[in-house]
Amino acid sequence: MHAPVGKASFEAQKLAENFNVLIELVMKMKPATAKGVYLKGITVSSTMGPGVKIDTQEITARFK
Repeated sequence: MHAPVGKASFEAQKLAENFNVLIELVMKMKPATAKGVYLKGITVSSTMGPGVKIDTQEITARFK
């Protein structure tokens, strides 16, 4: 899945808010029957910039 969370001109706080809302929505959409790891990888980047990997274990732990 690819989804924008903001623009490079946004403040860090606003980007973090948007990211958290997106992840919360994705986690809510997880089917009850889904087994195993639901989020396998998260990478954040600007349009042409290098990607930065996010620790999925830390993210999923927040939404359990």
